Amino acid sequence: MPSQFLATPLRRRAICLTMLGVFGVSSLPLPALAAPAASAVPVAGDPYVFTLKQLGRGYPINLHGTDASDNVSFDVPVNLVATGAQVNLQYTYSPALLPDLSQINVMVNDVVAGSIPLPKEGAGSLQSAKVDIPPKLITEFNRLSLQFIGHYTMNCEDPLHSSLWARVSNDSTLSLQTTQLPMKDDLALMPIPFFDRRDTRMLSLPFVFAGAPDNGTLEAAGTLSSWFGALAAYRGARFPVQINALPAKGNGIVLASGEGPLQVGELQVAAAKGPTLTVMANPNDPNGKLLVVSGRNTTELKRAAAAIALGSKSLSGASAVIDNLQPLAPRKPYDAPNWLPTDRPVKLAELIDPKRLNVAGYNPGEISIPLNFPPALSNWRQDGVKLNLTYRYTPQPVSRNSSFIVSFNDSLIKSDVLLPKDKLDKGLLAAIKDENLSRQMELRLPLNTAGVQSRLQLRFMYDYVKEGQCQDVIIDNVRGSIDPESTIDLRDYDHFMAMPNLGVFKDAGFPFTRMADLSETAVVMPDGASAADASAYLSVLGRFGSATGYPATGVSVIQAAQVDKFADKDLLVLASGQDQPLLKQWADRLPSQISGDKQRFDLADLALRVRTWFNADAPEALRRARLSMSYSGSSTTSYLSGFESPLRSGRSVVVMAGADGAGLSQILDALASKDAEAATVQGSLVAVHGTTIEPLLGEEDYFVGSMNPLRYLRWWLSRHVWGMFVLIAAGILMLGGLAYLTLRAKARKRLNA
Repeated sequence: MPSQFLATPLRRRAICLTMLGVFGVSSLPLPALAAPAASAVPVAGDPYVFTLKQLGRGYPINLHGTDASDNVSFDVPVNLVATGAQVNLQYTYSPALLPDLSQINVMVNDVVAGSIPLPKEGAGSLQSAKVDIPPKLITEFNRLSLQFIGHYTMNCEDPLHSSLWARVSNDSTLSLQTTQLPMKDDLALMPIPFFDRRDTRMLSLPFVFAGAPDNGTLEAAGTLSSWFGALAAYRGARFPVQINALPAKGNGIVLASGEGPLQVGELQVAAAKGPTLTVMANPNDPNGKLLVVSGRNTTELKRAAAAIALGSKSLSGASAVIDNLQPLAPRKPYDAPNWLPTDRPVKLAELIDPKRLNVAGYNPGEISIPLNFPPALSNWRQDGVKLNLTYRYTPQPVSRNSSFIVSFNDSLIKSDVLLPKDKLDKGLLAAIKDENLSRQMELRLPLNTAGVQSRLQLRFMYDYVKEGQCQDVIIDNVRGSIDPESTIDLRDYDHFMAMPNLGVFKDAGFPFTRMADLSETAVVMPDGASAADASAYLSVLGRFGSATGYPATGVSVIQAAQVDKFADKDLLVLASGQDQPLLKQWADRLPSQISGDKQRFDLADLALRVRTWFNADAPEALRRARLSMSYSGSSTTSYLSGFESPLRSGRSVVVMAGADGAGLSQILDALASKDAEAATVQGSLVAVHGTTIEPLLGEEDYFVGSMNPLRYLRWWLSRHVWGMFVLIAAGILMLGGLAYLTLRAKARKRLNA
């Protein structure tokens, strides 16, 4: 870079802000400089093609009645403008429909974009149709609605007749053509453009290092990847790593530390005056952006990364120097923002937008409330989680089958009859206010089959009472609502779990995520880690961030030679090939080994049984090793293994091992998969062959967490029958001894009288 660019004067101003702690910032216009790039201009963006399934509709759209509709939402990233759109529907419809009076209307934001006729010749078989959507109808946040208008006779008809139906496949697609708009360099926009919640595609965000990153640099990068992983939890994230080369297109994160100007690929970063954050154009792509995180040393680099992850809402300008960053309170176990608190009742309004707790119509669909349970909840001899529910409904004049249904993960928990007015007693009639009647329900949600990501499903179903021939008219005047003050209470539950358990590692990153900031976690990188190894590390931390909703500001990155100094932490060991010494050092603990083209696995019959990880008392579910097998082959199997730390009792080790970086990538794909097969990640050993996941071993030999002392005693006695006999014998001896001493004292008293 020409020297005159480095001589550009830097203006400076101080801003004092309050964040999670004391957050001092200095604004800098140009702390990171690059060779001049072409001015940003509008260019054609990448095409978007989504199925309705990808937009959140996990099942086909079923439309019944004379006038029925359903919808899905889709958004357009803030730096894009839609220039065209098409909906390609795959659908079937009833053969009984009158073609002149029946149709499917495609609407965007309540405006009709097109109508699809329903002719007789296509009835009853799968059809397809394409509807063009005018770009002017599309905004940042959009609703795609499908309205079915159906009639089967010219005379009087039943508006809910069984012949009035249409079914739209969730494999139908929405295609968007876009133009990318230039964006200004401003930290106030963060996390845009590096992450935009309007985009539903998997996030792929490159990380760029000037050279092979040291441990401190990886810790700073892990803070950022876990932050972006938390933001992208709903769509997943991967973080490819590039060494001394900027992304050829799009956005990227650049980390650089050291005294004086630094060269990173085509980018020259000016000498840092402290922890520095800069947003600037990508020299390779004028419409791409780079977030440059720099400092004079790795300590400042980590501070800058923590500042953007914890306080991005407070920043502004093209660049800022972080003068001070001081968190006010340390994290506590199991206090991750994404998890339900266990120290107080939680209101439903904290879990879902209160507006979504209100529904209208005879069959309005379910109200689904996400419940993210913290891992390691002990379900031993518990009746279930307390749910105190208050709901309101519109009593019908007459009905027979109206009901309110509570389900948990698609399993029925309880059903209440929605009594009509003619069956209400005087007290309930007097309780009706504004045509609504309020009722209360107390119930328990069983956790024995629940996962860390569960759903509470509430549904109002109103009976449609037919009046007779030519008198049936649907009047949509029934309503239902859930009181936002209704609560769910986890205070009776302890955190106690049998380990190892790779199922809870996959679902919640446990035990590493016990502390949301990963302050009790050390990641053991391979010696001479490659870019693929670093990418795997960043992607794993991204998964941890998506589980907790909090950046990994406390994670430690080490090599095998330093492991003894971190004995008090849970260890995540990454291995690709033969560059991880711990695989040999702890070979007696590992149920699997990869050495060149030779592999060894301990096997059990775990694959024949799927277990729940909510049970701390499941000795019958264990699958001990029955066979040890070694073999040689041209291709190797990646594996995931867990065991108790050889360095400290009660601490855990999880090993992710592949023959190379591609093997680690296969494990990441298995962990991120949402297919049914991904549920087989469980036990203490899992093998991954491409897209195939095989659980091989389910040994549990230690426990983490704690129980109420009295409950722990009962639990321990339930697992050790001999202990019960010993306790009874001790009690008998104690009572016998007390009786003996008492009688002896009385006898002595009589003799002395």
